[in-house]
Amino acid sequence: MVDLDDLTIYPTLDPLDMLQRIKELPWQCQEAWDDIQGLALPPEYSRVANVVILGMGGSAIGGDLARSLAISECRVPIMLCRDYDVPGFVNEHTLVIASSYSGNTEETLSAFQQARERKAKLLALTTGGKLRDLAENTGIPLYLFSYKSQPRAALGHSFVPLVALFQKVGFVSDKSADLLESIKVMGELQAEISEGVPLEKNLAKQLASAFYNHLPVIYGSGTLSEVARRWRGQMSENAKAWAFFELMPELNHNAVAGYEFPQRLGKEIVVVLLTCSHDHPRTKVRFGVTEELLQRSGVRSVRVEARGLSPLAQMFYTVHLGDFVSYYLALLYGVDPTSIPAIEYLKGEMAKAGMPGSD
Repeated sequence: MVDLDDLTIYPTLDPLDMLQRIKELPWQCQEAWDDIQGLALPPEYSRVANVVILGMGGSAIGGDLARSLAISECRVPIMLCRDYDVPGFVNEHTLVIASSYSGNTEETLSAFQQARERKAKLLALTTGGKLRDLAENTGIPLYLFSYKSQPRAALGHSFVPLVALFQKVGFVSDKSADLLESIKVMGELQAEISEGVPLEKNLAKQLASAFYNHLPVIYGSGTLSEVARRWRGQMSENAKAWAFFELMPELNHNAVAGYEFPQRLGKEIVVVLLTCSHDHPRTKVRFGVTEELLQRSGVRSVRVEARGLSPLAQMFYTVHLGDFVSYYLALLYGVDPTSIPAIEYLKGEMAKAGMPGSD
């Protein structure tokens, strides 16, 4: 197995420097927050009946996180649409936000065009492509950013602007202090889990080592529900590894019944329980009982308690930790954490079918 404490391996296994992209997340969040402040929105955007965020893959996860952060405050429903078609309820009273890093994501463009035909209120987040052209040519409010990376590594630009936009239209309270706390928490975490910190003191390296040749299953709840999804996605794209996620308390009504068989599989699974101080009191009890059930079934579990006071800071703490874990796991498997050959192959096959490539 690769020695994660041998710093000479990093340039070879990570030629495009995904590690630096991960480390830039705190800075990226501050830049995105500052940049979005200058975007003016029509007054009617604050009077919509519902919100639909369009996106796929790394461009959609920011919407997931923003929705889970806003859900306890927002007076209108917010949903994610990961498909070619918008829901039937979308109309002139709907705010539709298209998030596409490249601006050429075919599913997002298809759904965005449908939303435009239905006279929805529209907004776009992108670096360019067809989405940028459509927004600029038709006067759609546009958050245009420049950050060279894989879409999943541009999380600051897909998540933070949505939080700021929700604040602008009155869906959530002022999050500026929470963002500053988030940046501070991530900076402190980096000091503990960066590549120069040895395995014996480095939680991210320890979790990656536990995941190596095992199946990671991530449990999350409340504001950390979509963080669990983020962990799953990062394990797949960065480490090229199988991973799954489940949500509490729902998993207590089905998944826990399936710990028994096949018995050999239990030894190959490592469950991570993402918890925080904002979890519902009853959910906290459920996490404890679930740990007991996992132990009885011979399944290894690790609890990760989020740091920070605000929900936003706790989300960013666990997101940042998961990004580092997936990075170290990629190195353990000896794969480039940036490249995504399976997705590139799929894009090529879709292009042969007469469709443009997607994120």
